[in-house]
Amino acid sequence: MSALDLAPTRAPGLPVTRLIGAGLVLLVAAFALLGPLLIPGDPFRQSLLDALSGPGAGAPLGHDHLGRSVFHRLAHALRLSPLIALAAVLTAGAAGLVLGTLAAARGGWTDRILSTLADALLALPGLLLVLIVLAMVPGTALGFWAGLSLVLWVEFFRLTRAATRETLASPAVQASRLLGFRAAYIFRVHVWPEIAPMMLTAAAFGTATAIMAIAALGFVHVGMRAPTPELGLMMVELLPYWREAPLALLSPVIATFALLLGLTLLAGSRET
Repeated sequence: MSALDLAPTRAPGLPVTRLIGAGLVLLVAAFALLGPLLIPGDPFRQSLLDALSGPGAGAPLGHDHLGRSVFHRLAHALRLSPLIALAAVLTAGAAGLVLGTLAAARGGWTDRILSTLADALLALPGLLLVLIVLAMVPGTALGFWAGLSLVLWVEFFRLTRAATRETLASPAVQASRLLGFRAAYIFRVHVWPEIAPMMLTAAAFGTATAIMAIAALGFVHVGMRAPTPELGLMMVELLPYWREAPLALLSPVIATFALLLGLTLLAGSRET
């Protein structure tokens, strides 16, 4: 009997990093959804007498330079950015899934045209495409949704196309075709179970990427327009007052970091 046989068998452990990621995302979501219910307030209400003042009963995170509650503005921003990101990911995921499956199943010119289009969009910087769309529909959630969807669908398309081509060439699919099963059955039984984990992982990464892009454009005054509460816009508005109100500036920074870290851990971790 070898030493390997005597070694204790390791029980499968919990995916700790996934739990941490899910916990961070749920914590941020709870703050965004439940915070304004527990402490009612208006994210747009200004009071110059409270400008840059510290935490209080109605504003646990203090006030910004216009006397607005950072707590309520942050809760509003943490609802706005993820909603835009999720809408863009759902749209991009659906488009990438349909077009990727079509390219893999049809092949030929269909595959070449769609692959060329995806490669052309992939060659351009993602933020540039979003900026082009925002130039047409400036400072609106619709512009962000359209621009981010245009950027994100390429990744879903490439993943779906590669995985579907391999699955369609498998003996199981060939047997299903010989038995007369239609395309809908083959997709539901053979293709989707193979690509679903990859699509969910890509969706989590895509959501994090979209939130980061919205915040980055807001930080350079290209995103949502004031007085709309948005993470990047809040940071750039409060940056000149970091000495007078450090908590007000750190609040959107920490919230953004926690949300992005949670999504990244939720998507990128693996069970060991």
